[in-house]
Amino acid sequence: MFLNSQRRSIGRNSASSSSLSRSKSYALPMRQRGSALIIGVFVITVMFLLASALINIVEDGDTGLTQEVWGTRAFAAANSGADAALAKLFPLNGNVGTCLASDVWTPPDVTGFHACSVTLTCTAYAVDTVTQYRISSKAVCESGETRVSRKVEVEARGN
Repeated sequence: MFLNSQRRSIGRNSASSSSLSRSKSYALPMRQRGSALIIGVFVITVMFLLASALINIVEDGDTGLTQEVWGTRAFAAANSGADAALAKLFPLNGNVGTCLASDVWTPPDVTGFHACSVTLTCTAYAVDTVTQYRISSKAVCESGETRVSRKVEVEARGN
């Protein structure tokens, strides 16, 4: 019986010493301490660069969309200006109106035409016995730093 108890205590001591030696074997050498910090800083830096690139892409897309919308408004204003000039040149009573060298058309005060101005030019020239007219309508729409212009030319002939 004495022998068995001694073996047990020897077994316990050997088990505790082996667990102690195991925990010592997992200790990191001095030169490897702090590597997780360096990896963490690297990952944060990469994530920051990706986020800033994504923000730039979104801003560029937003600017492009804004310019496209203002360009469409300017094109519609230029078309409307050319229509207004044609309506002055060829009124419904059948007479041919006057072709003004330079004119300004004021768009109606509606959402699509706000902040737009339209300049019209008209040139008359004769080809054989027919008078032809070239109407040029240039619309400029601007808001803040965004400024967009579109130009439409229309040719018509009268007797």
